[in-house]
Amino acid sequence: MPRSVAAAASRDKTLLVEPPVDLTLPEPGSSTTRRILGAYLKRTVTDFLRIPAGRFHSEVADDFTAIRAVVERLSRSAEAGLVFSILRRVTVSTLVRCIDAELWGGGDVGKLDAWLAELDALVAFELARAGALPASGLRLRRAPRRIVSLATRTALTLPAERTVVFSPGRITLEQGASRFDVDLDDLKGLGPGDVTGRAVSQPYHPIAHDLLLAEVDNNPLSSVEAHPEKQGNAVDLGGRTAAEWTEVLRNALERVEKYLPDLAEEMRLVMQLLVPVGYDAERHLSASYAEAIGTAYLSLHPDPMTMTEALIHEFSHNKLNALFRLDPILENAFNPLFSSPVRPDPRPLYGVLLAVHAFTPVARLYELMTEAGDPLSTSPAFTRRYGKIVEGNHEAVVTLSEHAKATPVGRGILDELQRWDAHYARSGH
Repeated sequence: MPRSVAAAASRDKTLLVEPPVDLTLPEPGSSTTRRILGAYLKRTVTDFLRIPAGRFHSEVADDFTAIRAVVERLSRSAEAGLVFSILRRVTVSTLVRCIDAELWGGGDVGKLDAWLAELDALVAFELARAGALPASGLRLRRAPRRIVSLATRTALTLPAERTVVFSPGRITLEQGASRFDVDLDDLKGLGPGDVTGRAVSQPYHPIAHDLLLAEVDNNPLSSVEAHPEKQGNAVDLGGRTAAEWTEVLRNALERVEKYLPDLAEEMRLVMQLLVPVGYDAERHLSASYAEAIGTAYLSLHPDPMTMTEALIHEFSHNKLNALFRLDPILENAFNPLFSSPVRPDPRPLYGVLLAVHAFTPVARLYELMTEAGDPLSTSPAFTRRYGKIVEGNHEAVVTLSEHAKATPVGRGILDELQRWDAHYARSGH
């Protein structure tokens, strides 16, 4: 995790959420994750509204100022829910988080201008779809080449050197005296080449509920890789079809729903996109980003338990990273480094916490499958894996217990992890 993200999490010392008692494994009827996500979304709206226009190119800043005025007006009206709905979409919120982190970090002007220009267009697109813009329209002078929309499950590639005007229900492309209107209600029915200089694709494939497989990714950080054994997370179906991917992922989700129904309900609340990053029959690699709450990057693997583990693992990272935006969790989260039970490289305590917080629900899955006599649980490999997970979790809990300096919120998480570690000690694992 970039240090700029840690700095952003530490700027506000006010306790924004109560110490959680069941963030790792939710109790029946738990509202913990819902409350944290709600606070996270409020923070995202705040981060959006406080973006300093003076740090950007004048055209980008002017476009943003106009959009922010609309968002501010809506946020004070009965339409405030629309603002939360738009900024909740991970394609939008990720850009907000990246801009905020870059402003407090490297301050790269090129990145900031590109990210804010895309953010302007994505928010304007959704406001236009909702009919929330003035009839006179909202003109963007610095539009990106592509607009992705989870609401319509489409990606719209715009022609170069065009001014784009967003109005209720439509986009107008202007170049000199020429104008062309795009009806947003008909966007799904259009395909590549329907209009010269414009292409519409449908790169999002339903997995279950609102969870989508994404063949496009607008996360600016997807090429940034923290794992020493892989290079970035470019979209890659690995020679398989989108249908094959969705079937495997749907099967893994069904396993979570069967054995961990409360965790599955939280997944439906938080997760929006699963991004494919290749196929490998020998090993599985997955990732998530603190800035992209609602997204997980997964490779495809033939073992069904491997895929189920990956979903739980990356979802758990999403939960903890959402909380981290609200509270530092550990006062010594990033220094010094310690050995990790699941990584070959030394890790800061926050990395150790991420690991055990993710593998504790995985251990619970193995436990419940064993108790139920699930056919997958009868192999020696399953039993060995279960034991290895529990052992690694115990090592991580010991490391945290000995070295972590937790905030009050972080103490709630550590207490929960210690309770689960004691549970497995009592059960003989």
